[in-house]
Amino acid sequence: MRWLITGGCGFLGTSVIKELAKDKENSFRVLDNLTVGTRKDLAGAIDFDEIDHSIEIPSLHKGECQLIIGDIRDSFLTNTACKNIDAIIHFAANTGVPNSVEDPRLDMECNVIGTFNMLEAARLHNVKRFVFASSGAPAGEVEPPIHEELPPHPVSPYGASKLAGEGYCSSYHKTFGIDTIALRFGNVYGPGSKHKSSVVAKFISLAMTGKRVEIYGDGSQTRDFIYIDDLVDAVIKAGTIEGIGGETFQIATARETTLNELMDILKSALKKHQIELDIKYGEKRLGDVMRNFSDTSKARDLLQWQINSTLNNGIEQTINYFKKL
Repeated sequence: MRWLITGGCGFLGTSVIKELAKDKENSFRVLDNLTVGTRKDLAGAIDFDEIDHSIEIPSLHKGECQLIIGDIRDSFLTNTACKNIDAIIHFAANTGVPNSVEDPRLDMECNVIGTFNMLEAARLHNVKRFVFASSGAPAGEVEPPIHEELPPHPVSPYGASKLAGEGYCSSYHKTFGIDTIALRFGNVYGPGSKHKSSVVAKFISLAMTGKRVEIYGDGSQTRDFIYIDDLVDAVIKAGTIEGIGGETFQIATARETTLNELMDILKSALKKHQIELDIKYGEKRLGDVMRNFSDTSKARDLLQWQINSTLNNGIEQTINYFKKL
């Protein structure tokens, strides 16, 4: 297959490319503005050629990877990038609740207009499969576990922007016949996450440099932490399994973990490496929900997907990755 992966230089993108590239029949076009991921990150996953998008983009050959530097808010560029593509994995986004609270307009432009641009380009170029990276944030402050049929009530601008993306995916499936699949990811962690500002990567990185970590609130808030290998498996299944167009899936572990419980696991794992975790507690952040974990039974039944990693083992693998940097 010929894959277009937006945000393909980032943590999720490089992880998916590395796995898909094991099949030499696959080829890739990466669209990334390099605000987070880098050329070096992509080179760690696959050899690539950087393409000048101001001239005609050459056809993809088996096993090849092309990198286009640009922004999904540029409709001319997204239209150009989608030529002769079989499937799109749309990772590029303004990620996280704090960023959306700080600059709601930027969040909307990246996550709503950017996603619309990608879907419209897919329509114009007859791309049949579109995998959208969403989040549990559209559900908002609800009694978990979160499932796909809950009425959405987003708390943060980030949740609202991802909900809008899910809505456009649904409409482009119903109206134009594109097999759109929205994946609501839990809190992803694992090797390759050095640029992520989410809790696991951030706290390990801070601890390794001797800095104090801050929990916003009393630590009783819960999240659903999913290891990168399990998430990659779900993304690839969403990109290849037939008969799932128009569906939304919770992609997480179905396990509720408080931040205090996560801290206990991190403390113990870091101590084995003679690293101390120094924690302080601060004020609760705007836009954060208290409880968040997912019912993943739909993904199990329709995607034939299940997790294979434990939090303890995943944390250990992540620490080992950060120690090698």
